[in-house]
Amino acid sequence: MTSTVDGKTVRVALLGCGTVGSEVARLLTEQADELAARAGAPVELAGIAVRRPDKHPELPQHLLTSDAAALVESDVDVIVELIGGIEPVRTWLLTALRKGKSVVTANKALLAEYSAELSEAADSAGADLYFEASVAGAIPLLRPLRESLAGDRITKVMGIVNGTTNFILSAMDSSGAGYAETLDEASRLGYAEADPTADVDGYDAASKAAILASLAFHSRVTASDVYREGIANVTSSDIAAAKALGRTVKLLSICERVTADDGTESVSARVHPVMIPRSHPLAGVGGAFNAVFVEADAAGELMFYGQGAGGAPTASAVLGDLVAVARNRVLGGRGPRESAHAALPVRPMGQTPTRYHISLDVADKPGVLAQVAQVFAAHEVSIAAVRQRDRLSTASLVIVTHLAPDAALRATVEEIGKMDVVHEVVSVMRVEGED
Repeated sequence: MTSTVDGKTVRVALLGCGTVGSEVARLLTEQADELAARAGAPVELAGIAVRRPDKHPELPQHLLTSDAAALVESDVDVIVELIGGIEPVRTWLLTALRKGKSVVTANKALLAEYSAELSEAADSAGADLYFEASVAGAIPLLRPLRESLAGDRITKVMGIVNGTTNFILSAMDSSGAGYAETLDEASRLGYAEADPTADVDGYDAASKAAILASLAFHSRVTASDVYREGIANVTSSDIAAAKALGRTVKLLSICERVTADDGTESVSARVHPVMIPRSHPLAGVGGAFNAVFVEADAAGELMFYGQGAGGAPTASAVLGDLVAVARNRVLGGRGPRESAHAALPVRPMGQTPTRYHISLDVADKPGVLAQVAQVFAAHEVSIAAVRQRDRLSTASLVIVTHLAPDAALRATVEEIGKMDVVHEVVSVMRVEGED
């Protein structure tokens, strides 16, 4: 890596100048003296790559260019990438790293698929790769996982990492409204994109889960390894059922170190709606806020909470990384490298132990519960609790299971749905946060 002597200007190229990028550009200018003091040298914005320079009259015109590739190749020390997507960004960042330039990025989709390739390029050239802003916005989360807790053994990382879905589910919980109308309201208020697919179908959270699992368990996990379900099938009835049991519904990213009976370890990484007790720390996280719950052997339980998106919060995380890489260049040091030494395999979802909340409409006659219980027993799924309520000619049956392999639970639900005494499987949802 090219080291800079104390007092030499650290030149920064900014790729992308949208909501976050414009905040980064503003803060680099307005806080120049403070950033220089923290980095040990002036940090200068040397160029800004945007698609249409004429659409940015608020920015210094002499810094604007539409040729991002040329800016990456220019005489700059650090690339700050805030464009998103895979190509051509992947090519640009690999080029920068291989030339020894440090990279700061918020690109969760790219990191979730190509972090290994980017890390190897950084290592080969002695460059820095920082990405705090890729998960949970302004919340200091990734650095604690890969630095502060490096001497500990993390067993679980579980959290709300998508503000759009949390806003929707929080609003459904408080108002009793359905999913479709709440999504419309989220769009009207600016919490949901015009195309909300990445958020509501869980793709955004799955990318972040891959990054979290990779850091927490020192193993390479990609977005394609993460089991994913979105929130489109969550109904007002599901929310009401959760309330009746003292629970609420959240879309969680859940990354766990799972130990098999023979002592072998693997990683479980999944994103799906869950019911959690209202007493759990994550249950009270409302609106578009993010929160991540970490469990480690020595540190115990830790909670990280704050604004997970938005221009200023995300820019805060970007600038924190920028100061770190600038300081490294000034002092001739290097930041933490990729840690994938554990190389734990990813456990398939079917083998992952989970718990189910199952709501059934059944015939109101003797022996129904016994018949249903026999199906659970046949699949070696233990029942933890049962609630039954009669109404006219049918009965409502709610069953909560103990931990069992997810495949066994799915097979149980499928068989129950075919029983003559079961009129309808009303809802099925996993349960977390309970012993």
